[in-house]
Amino acid sequence: METLKTSSDVLFILLGAIMILAMHAGFAFLELGTVRKKNQVNALVKILADFAVSTLAYFFVGYTIAYGVQFFTGAEALAAKSGYELVKFFFLLTFAAAIPAIVSGGIAERARFGPQLIATALLVGFVYPLYEGIAWNQAFGVQGWLKSTFGAEFHDFAGSVVVHAVGGWVGLTAVLFLGARRGRYTREGTISAHPPSSIPFLALGAWVLTVGWFGFNVMSAQTIDKISGLVAINSLMAMTGGTLAALAAGRNDPGFIHNGPLAGLVAVCAGSDLMHPIGALFTGAFAGALFVYLFTLTQNRWKIDDVLGVWPLHGLCGAWGGLAAGIFGTKALGGLGGVHFGAQFVGTALGIAVAVAGGCIIYGVLKRTLGLRLSPEEEFNGADLSIHKIGATPEREVPW
Repeated sequence: METLKTSSDVLFILLGAIMILAMHAGFAFLELGTVRKKNQVNALVKILADFAVSTLAYFFVGYTIAYGVQFFTGAEALAAKSGYELVKFFFLLTFAAAIPAIVSGGIAERARFGPQLIATALLVGFVYPLYEGIAWNQAFGVQGWLKSTFGAEFHDFAGSVVVHAVGGWVGLTAVLFLGARRGRYTREGTISAHPPSSIPFLALGAWVLTVGWFGFNVMSAQTIDKISGLVAINSLMAMTGGTLAALAAGRNDPGFIHNGPLAGLVAVCAGSDLMHPIGALFTGAFAGALFVYLFTLTQNRWKIDDVLGVWPLHGLCGAWGGLAAGIFGTKALGGLGGVHFGAQFVGTALGIAVAVAGGCIIYGVLKRTLGLRLSPEEEFNGADLSIHKIGATPEREVPW
C-alpha cells in the first residue's frame, strides 16, 4: 500500500507539472495575440527559451537555495521513492519559470533577447528562490517570527504572492528601466494606440492559462491525500467573479474580458484552500475590476508601457490575493481559519520588496553593461526580423 501511495503521489504531481507546463503555451499565445504582428515570432520564442534557461538555473542553483535539495548524486538515489523528489522539482520548476514568462509580457516589442535570457537565469536562480524559501520552506526564521507575532504564519497555498506578485513587481521594474515603446507616447501628450494583433490568439492564450490553472491550484497539495475539492470550486468561483467584473468594468472590451478570469485566478491562489466559495467569488470579482482600472490608469495617465498589463494583473492582483487570504480565509467570513491579516500583510510586503530589489539590481546592471533595448531601427522593423530573421507571415514581407 505504501508503494501504491508513493506511485500515486508521483502521478498526481506529474500531472500537475504537465498542466502547468501547458500554461506556458498560454503565456505565449496571450502575448502573441496582444503584441503587433511584427513581434509575434519573438513572443513565442521568448517563452520557450525562457523556460529552458529557467530549467537549468533552477536545477543547478535555485532549487537548492529554496529547499536545500541538490541532485548531484547517483541515479539510484534519485530514483528512490519512485523519483518523487525529481517530479516535485519538475512541478515547482513550472512555478519558477512563470516569473520570466510574466516579465516577458511587460517588456514585449522592444527588449533585447540575450540580456533578457541572462535576467531570466538570475531571477530564477537567485531572486525567486530566496522568497520561495522564506514563504514555503521556513527560511531565515521569518515564518516563525510571524507566527510568534501574529499567531499565524504567512499563508500562500498556490502562489498569489510567491509567484504572481513577485513576477508582476519584477516586471514593473523591467518596464520602467526599458521605457515605453517608441511612438507610444508623444511629447505633446497624445497616446498612440497599439491594438492587439489577434484577439483569437489572445483568447486562446487566456483559455489555456485558465484550464491549466486548475492544476496550478489543485495540484499544489503535492500529495494525493491532501487534495481538496474546495480548492477547485474556489478557483472556479474566482474565475467567474473576475470574468464578470472585467466584463462590466471593461465595457465589453475583449482584451479585458479574457484577462478577467486570469485576474481572479491570480488572486485566489493564496487562499483557495481556506475560503468559502462566496469569499472566493468576491476575491475574484475585486481582482477583475482592479485589473481593468489599474491597466487603464497605468497606460493612459501614468504612461507606463506595460504591454500585457503584467503589473496590474500579476503584481497587484497577486498582492490583493495575499491580503484576501487573511480576510476571507478567517472563520468570521466563512473560511477555515488559521490565518491572520497582519501576517498576510507583512508576508506580501516582503515579497514585493524582494521582487523590486532583485529586479532593480538585475535590470539596472544589465542596462548599464549590455543594454536592454533594441535599437530604434530594430524596434521599427520588429523583433521578429531583427532578432529571428523571419516574420510570422513571411509571405507578406518577402517579394516573390
